[in-house]
Amino acid sequence: MVLYAIVRIRGTVDVPPDVETTLRLLRLTRKYSAVIYPKNETIDGMLQVVKDWVTWGEVDREVLKELLLKRGRLPGNRRLSEEGVKNVLGITLDELLDNLMEGKLLWHKLDGKVKPVFRLHPPKGGFKRSTKKPYKAGGELGYRGSEINALLKKMI
Repeated sequence: MVLYAIVRIRGTVDVPPDVETTLRLLRLTRKYSAVIYPKNETIDGMLQVVKDWVTWGEVDREVLKELLLKRGRLPGNRRLSEEGVKNVLGITLDELLDNLMEGKLLWHKLDGKVKPVFRLHPPKGGFKRSTKKPYKAGGELGYRGSEINALLKKMI
């Protein structure tokens, strides 16, 4: 199963109501926040609505592990660690990663046990292109495939 990492790049000013609602449904209420969702038709449709405010792509296992350990949070804003995963979910971190990558476990469905949103830094070195243009047209927005991993590493 393919996991999408979705990162909000643009802010909250002058956002149309339908886009604002879709961003809220995706739990992307703030700039530089990220979420993990499995690829399906519903998420693809939502991403087409918000394509001018977010960027997304397929996340690798190594980057996902780094994202979980460095930016993952438990309720009470405690860091997610290997011991924390064992205590809260009853499985090891590697089992959690396997289950997430295979689609057996959905990160956003663990809402009461972990926080579904990752708060990120702005990218180190800044964006190299415009944050107002699509990725294919020389910008930063929209679908970027596996290139999302490089962006996430800069933002973790």
